[in-house]
Amino acid sequence: MISAIGDRFAVHKFGVTVFETEDNEVPIDNWGLDDVVLARVRELTGTDPSIRKISYPRGAFEPYYNPKSRLLRDPGEDLPAIVRGITANANCARYLVVTRFKAQLPGTSLTVNGIGAYNRGLGSLVRHSHLFANISISLLDGRTYERIDRRMALLKATFADGMRLMEDPMTQLDNSLFPDPPATASGSAALREKTRALVAAKLDLSLPAVLRDE
Repeated sequence: MISAIGDRFAVHKFGVTVFETEDNEVPIDNWGLDDVVLARVRELTGTDPSIRKISYPRGAFEPYYNPKSRLLRDPGEDLPAIVRGITANANCARYLVVTRFKAQLPGTSLTVNGIGAYNRGLGSLVRHSHLFANISISLLDGRTYERIDRRMALLKATFADGMRLMEDPMTQLDNSLFPDPPATASGSAALREKTRALVAAKLDLSLPAVLRDE
């Protein structure tokens, strides 16, 4: 198992115009989000002893998250190539890889990056804050490093999530907890625990669909 979600927390502040948008990323290595992934995988697989966490060098996933080639992506920046590079001696049958992704807020053109919080509104009075956790789960063949298709299973899980109440209480964030300035995020115990809980909930929704036949 490889988790590459836990080293940064995105902080977005949105106003009425694009000129009021502020995007920041804060290091959160001590939040243990990758440990949350391992704990949920082990819980959902009955603590299978064959499942282990694979470590990787710092920055190994940077080409994947921030590719240099924008129009025609270099194959070396794709997930299979990166996983192959860090598992040369792992000899696993399959690799479960958990990563972040960028997504648009529903009904808007606003983009939020990976895991973090955003604050949106008019001026300094009418504003609201939310947490978000955009997490992608991939399963790769341990010999060929080709993706094992779980799209239908994940689509069903996503559909089930969409049938919930429009306002997810786990993503609601009191404005007082929104990190302003952004650098204060890493030191917020409340923000850390809320984020860990949201990540666990997202994993519990999608992981069973990916692991069902494993």
